[in-house]
This record gives sequence, C-alpha cells and structure tokens, in this order.
Amino acid sequence: EVQLVESGGGLVQTGGSLRLSCAASGFTSDDYAIGWFRQAPGKEREGVSCISNSDGDTYYSDSVKGRFTISSDNTKNAVYLQMNSLKPEDTAVYYCAFGSYYQCRSWLLVESDVRGLGTQVTVSS
Repeated sequence: EVQLVESGGGLVQTGGSLRLSCAASGFTSDDYAIGWFRQAPGKEREGVSCISNSDGDTYYSDSVKGRFTISSDNTKNAVYLQMNSLKPEDTAVYYCAFGSYYQCRSWLLVESDVRGLGTQVTVSS
C-alpha cells in the first residue's frame, strides 16, 4: 500500500519561498508519477505539478510555471515542490498524490485516491 506524507507548509509573506516535501513508501513498481495539487476554501482542486518516476518528465500548471519547481530523490523516496515568488492566491492546502504517468500528464492526479493528508500553505499580502 502506497503511503504519502506531506510536510513543509507554513505562513510566508508575498514574494517568499517554501519547500514542500512528500515522503512516499509502499511502491511495488518503478513506473509511477507523483504530483501536487492544492485546494483553497470554496474552490475546486487544482493540479499544480507532477513528475514521472520512469523518465523524469515534469508538468506545471500555468499558474505556477516559472515559480515552482518539482523534483524527486529516489534514494529517499521523496518528491519536493520548491515554491518561490509566492502570491496570496497560492494559499491552499497542498496535497501530494500518487498515480500513473498518464494521470500525471493528463492532470488526473487531482482525482487520485492515493494522497496524503495535506499541508497548509498561507501567503500573506
């Protein structure tokens, strides 16, 4: 059973940075993807970024492209989301989710049942 645990959220001022971590365990295959999505109060889930473990392909939503960077460390079974130039509209609970490469590139990881409990990111203006 795949398990994911997020960490690294917090309160930061506009323009600041945070680095989220997703610790993963329970893989039975090397062909998978892990991504981040977020959900703000009263809003739908929004895919933020994902990375394919097999070939390292990365994807970013237009709202974070150029500001966020996703990376992985297979030795630690971890995926990171470096968030720079944060804006108040980035405020949300951020979740990491596990799925397939197809789900990653099709922005379907937001529907994955395999996800962590989330970490709160708050950007003050």
